Amino acid sequence: MAYEEQYGEQTHETYERATFGGSLTLGERPAVLVVDFSTGFTDPECPMGADMTDAVEACRRVLDAARAKGVLIVYTVVAYAPHLKDAGIGIQKSPAIGVLQLGSKWAEVDPRLGVRDDEVVVVKKFPSALFSTPITSILAAERIDTVVLCGAVTSGCIRATAVDLYSYGYPTLLPRDCVADRAEGPHVANLFDLSAKYVDVVTSDEAIDYLASVPERVPA
Repeated sequence: MAYEEQYGEQTHETYERATFGGSLTLGERPAVLVVDFSTGFTDPECPMGADMTDAVEACRRVLDAARAKGVLIVYTVVAYAPHLKDAGIGIQKSPAIGVLQLGSKWAEVDPRLGVRDDEVVVVKKFPSALFSTPITSILAAERIDTVVLCGAVTSGCIRATAVDLYSYGYPTLLPRDCVADRAEGPHVANLFDLSAKYVDVVTSDEAIDYLASVPERVPA
């Protein structure tokens, strides 16, 4: 079901009148940014986690396509010191984030993604992958002009990262089957809104086709 059908004709008309929903112009030097597909989010045994198997597997296909072209791949994981002072006010809103400890199994990238030694893993503390991390500097140093965004969760860290990528001027593809949330309602609602305003929501197959079309990457 299309997002506008699920959310009603009035929503569709309102967004259409505001001229939302244009398509972005993509570049030829992309990076894949995988936000918080760590075991703390993808393993339902963790209080912060849920079963995200389908999205993780779709993300792996995108990563393998990126690796075939030498595309830059960056991951983030959320992790805090045992004292949790580096969690800011987040611990007040969600005490369960306290299980995401530095060095714990919950702070590791999901092994199904097959992280390689030449891929970047960044520890972050707050929702956006670009807030108080070196990722913007990494993208700039590698002359990245487009981002393929995958990960978790759609209504939280994915949304925050997508808005910041938009604000920094990075055209972004968001494969809908490569992102996941703990609940379907927030997932669908945020995909609808992000697609209208900030990113191009596509399928993993479309993202793979795009990656296959770019020149093989030469390190900056």
